[in-house]
Amino acid sequence: MRTLFPRTAALAGALAGLPQVAAAQGIDAAVNAAFAAATGWFVDFIFAPIPGTGVAWIVVWLVAAACIFTVYFGFIQFRVWRHALHLVAGRYSDPKDAGEVSHFQALATALSGTVGLGNIAGVAVAVGIGGAGATFWMIVAGLLGMASKFTECTLGVKYRNEYPDGTVSGGPMYYIPKGFAERGLPGGRVLAVLFAVFCVLGSLGGGNMFQANQAHQQLSGVLGAYPGWVTGLVFAALVFAVIVGGIKSIARVTEKIVPFMAVLYVGTALVIIGLNADRIGWAFGQILEGAFTGNGVVGGMVGALIQGFRRAAFSNEAGVGSAAIAHSAVRTKEPITEGFVALLEPFIDTVVICTMTALVILITGQLLTDPETGLYLLTEGGRVATASGASGVGLTSAAFGSALWWFPHVLVVAVVLFAFSTMISWSYYGLKAWTYLFGEGPRQEMTFKAMFCTFVVIGAAASLDPVIDFSDAAIFAMAVVNIVGLYLLMPVVRRELESYLTRLRAGQIRRFR
Repeated sequence: MRTLFPRTAALAGALAGLPQVAAAQGIDAAVNAAFAAATGWFVDFIFAPIPGTGVAWIVVWLVAAACIFTVYFGFIQFRVWRHALHLVAGRYSDPKDAGEVSHFQALATALSGTVGLGNIAGVAVAVGIGGAGATFWMIVAGLLGMASKFTECTLGVKYRNEYPDGTVSGGPMYYIPKGFAERGLPGGRVLAVLFAVFCVLGSLGGGNMFQANQAHQQLSGVLGAYPGWVTGLVFAALVFAVIVGGIKSIARVTEKIVPFMAVLYVGTALVIIGLNADRIGWAFGQILEGAFTGNGVVGGMVGALIQGFRRAAFSNEAGVGSAAIAHSAVRTKEPITEGFVALLEPFIDTVVICTMTALVILITGQLLTDPETGLYLLTEGGRVATASGASGVGLTSAAFGSALWWFPHVLVVAVVLFAFSTMISWSYYGLKAWTYLFGEGPRQEMTFKAMFCTFVVIGAAASLDPVIDFSDAAIFAMAVVNIVGLYLLMPVVRRELESYLTRLRAGQIRRFR
């Protein structure tokens, strides 16, 4: 995910060594204490582990839904790859269709909200706790999550609101009440309001403040300590310049940033993997062995499975419902086409980018093993001992830096770009939830955009951990509401799927180029 949900103790430890700005610590402490006392129960509930296990129930909720959708739609993620790529390339795009952005722009916008610090530091946390085998289960969960994205983004387009000026609004807060009403089901409005409230809270915290905070820490680590509000003001100005133009402006930026980020990060990883080509087979052997044997860390195979599923669930947002908001703006009259496009997201985010991070960590020998037994060497905290002694973002930086001395500088650029792209995407998610609650119109939109940019400055200048923890929990509370809606609206998606595939096979779907 674009952020490191949840803010695990391992990741917090990894970031603790980064430079901190001492200003306003007294205010921070007072706000932290008051907010933690008021909201701690909610955070603890959302991320509570299932008794007798180390896995949060929300992870099981997300992965179980992904499994159900995969089976219900006949393993759709493996059947429509070619057509999905054709859609992204614009071969079936009618410029006269209602909507604001192309299939590619919608995909880029949603990806900019998921590809982020979780791909850099979160994966390092997963393999540092679950061992190499966590990578395998991360890939499995990513593949399963493709079915969740397909389901929610199809519904996002089908039940979106289209306005006379050409703008659209969509997402779970629209498809849940409309779909429920169409099927004669009660409670749609209540669920929609709950989702919208959680979305606004999540966008201001995890999709905004946390991003600004981590970007400032990376920048101050390279440039030297300076006030966080400086970073905040710069980011706020840049964010406002983009989001003031709405989804079309956001899409124009993300369609350039996302490919650049992917090429920069994945390209660097491929160079390192190529330089260590003789260890590729060994690395994949470690991944498979760790996934099914006791060579995992926390509980062997079970530990690897838990960490892999957790990282995938927190990285690609499949089932959370946020991506459906961005995909609803696409130009199309066939809702199912955007479901096909959306299922590519978990593959790119988790199967490709997260796996690249894990491979580099393994291939560069960052995880230490006993030369006699082949088992991982553990620290006093029970995590895998690393060659650099680092974990989280530090481990990823050390892995890349061990092969390419200049990579830590690239990492700073990547973190800043990831943070910026996440903020502009989540500003749109929060905006649509805000206007659902308070009404459409220029005044309501500008109010939210101004508030969002104010929170950028606060996030960079302050360290309000409980506030961000609460927003993280709010984002995963979105998944609780959204998946309930998806279960009850699955038959609608299946009808759309069967109708479209029948017409596609019959040559009735027009190809424009």
